[in-house]
Amino acid sequence: MAKKESANEPKFASATTQKEFSELQEFFKDSIADLYWAENHLVKSLPKMISAASSPALKKAIETHLEETKTHVARLEEIFGLLGEKAIAKKCDAMEGLTKEAEGIVEETQAGTVTRDLGIILASQKVEHYEIASYTGLNRLAITLGLQQIADILTQTLNEEGQADSKLSEIAENGLNYKAVKEVKK
Repeated sequence: MAKKESANEPKFASATTQKEFSELQEFFKDSIADLYWAENHLVKSLPKMISAASSPALKKAIETHLEETKTHVARLEEIFGLLGEKAIAKKCDAMEGLTKEAEGIVEETQAGTVTRDLGIILASQKVEHYEIASYTGLNRLAITLGLQQIADILTQTLNEEGQADSKLSEIAENGLNYKAVKEVKK
């Protein structure tokens, strides 16, 4: 007797084998765990960037994104629950490298300078672009796996990451870039 599909189970192309599907599911869960580590790591790293920034607009943008990042962590925990999994982080080498680079920029630039603020913006945008790429890919995988509710959650975060990136560009373009050119090395 053939197994009847429930409304919650994804429908797959007939060419997709159960083994391929299982591997894709595992890859998806593993990628969620990687992103979970990355977001938690940012919750710890962003306060350092707030302290290092001197532009009030930049400080506020990072503070706002820190609060959003805490929400991103909670959303990923919700996704783990929807997958029937415990929320477990898997070290994200990419995010670790990006945050180390940001710390290096802070160490190599003078406190209180526009150059440091622009370095923080550049480093932050690298982080945002990594997150945008990750959330976009995971969103597409969720759709492929028939996990629309998870795809919708990922879309929420993806939109916020894009807005954070745009805000950083706006801060740089609304004067900091030009002020940095005129800044005299002390």
